[in-house]
Amino acid sequence: MASAPPAPRAIPPLPFASPHQLDQRLQEFLEQASQQLCAWLASASSRGPLPALSVLPGVEPEQGGLANARLLADLQLVMDGAYNPAHPGALAHLDPPPLPASIAADLICAGLNNNLLAEELSPSLSRLERHLASWLAEQLGLGPGSGGVAASGGTLANLMALVTARQQAGLGCRADAVVVASADGHVSLNKALTVMGLPPAALWAVPTAADGGMDPAALDHTLQHLAAQGIPVIAVVATAGTTVRGSVDPLARSAALCRRHGHWLHVDGAIGAVFGLSPRHRHRVEGLALADSVTINPQKLLGITKTSSLLLLRRPEALEQAFGTGLPYMEPSWGGGHGGECGLQGTRPADVLKLWLGLRQLGLDGIEAVLDGAIQRRRQLVELLGSLPALELLQGRFHLLAFTLRGAEASAAETWSLTTRHRLLEQQLMLSRPLHGGRHHLKAVLGNPHTTGAELQRLRAVVAASLPACSGHLSRTSR
Repeated sequence: MASAPPAPRAIPPLPFASPHQLDQRLQEFLEQASQQLCAWLASASSRGPLPALSVLPGVEPEQGGLANARLLADLQLVMDGAYNPAHPGALAHLDPPPLPASIAADLICAGLNNNLLAEELSPSLSRLERHLASWLAEQLGLGPGSGGVAASGGTLANLMALVTARQQAGLGCRADAVVVASADGHVSLNKALTVMGLPPAALWAVPTAADGGMDPAALDHTLQHLAAQGIPVIAVVATAGTTVRGSVDPLARSAALCRRHGHWLHVDGAIGAVFGLSPRHRHRVEGLALADSVTINPQKLLGITKTSSLLLLRRPEALEQAFGTGLPYMEPSWGGGHGGECGLQGTRPADVLKLWLGLRQLGLDGIEAVLDGAIQRRRQLVELLGSLPALELLQGRFHLLAFTLRGAEASAAETWSLTTRHRLLEQQLMLSRPLHGGRHHLKAVLGNPHTTGAELQRLRAVVAASLPACSGHLSRTSR
């Protein structure tokens, strides 16, 4: 005889918010979580940039769902082990503390749970993204009709730019096509070539000049050589803000060379393009308006919560020409195109919400004040460290400053930078330690609005104290 089917198991109420009335459980949970976050932010200066101890709570779900108290306790453990960008001594990376409006918008974005794949899945947010991208592109000088799309980070924005450029040049089937960029271009370009099915040799690196920007004469020579050899060029990538020193390639001269040779000019402005939003600082990215496409990352300086990156184009319709599929399973767009047709990503959260609300909270004056403060802190640190003749400073036009031992060999620079970074961390000052030109440097990113002259003075004192201790080792390696 066949056995009787098992009796259905009782299903407990699922923890979704009520669609019929105010859900008190949801409100209490969010209020308690907000209190934890506010307390974490309020205690930022009493903790170091890096946590003293990181404890990982349980990872796998238990048989029954957890109550709010357990969830919040586990959440606190993760928060206690997190990097602390709001600490005044957090100077290592391009990760400033977040704006309150951007935090709130991130919460609303999650609660709305709209999908920018298609307009009917995100009616107002799709329009908001299009209009804000157009405003940003026009602010940078890309002209009427310009626009773009949000992306999950600058790496993806750069990839989409190169895929679009290749499609526009009709080089989709050319395995010998190349990309030309500065020798100090971002590593995301190497990743892009891999995704595009091109070998590492397809990235032609142009030497830099003394200021760290791409040498325009070398770029001209490279483009002439490629033309003479019949090697097709997908795009020239100019950088507005190199990773270590914040240098800017000669954008106007690069644009002129691209026009002469008929090439697409993409500007990787992940670090520096935001300076083009301010008339006071626009000169730092002079020539940006001549690009065909630009990557901009407001998350790196303006306090917009991650992720906030956009690819902006002079002709945004080129995005749909490169990535459009027709989305046959969706209703036609009624207001200007589905988001899933305008880039590589399909399902996509409304990251534009936190950018839009954050910029509205700052205002144009606030944007300028953020940029002013970052530049002022870099100038102050240059003045403080410039009085130490044993140091070699590397800086560009923005808020980055790298330094190492003058004349030191690679091994001496590595030892000094490692030891000094540890000493700085002991003083709750966190710098990064990039490798540049074959030697390790210490790098300060001066975009944290909580950093004051007191932290910079302490930084100088620690660095100054490190120099006599390594002078003997430096002299021995020099001999």
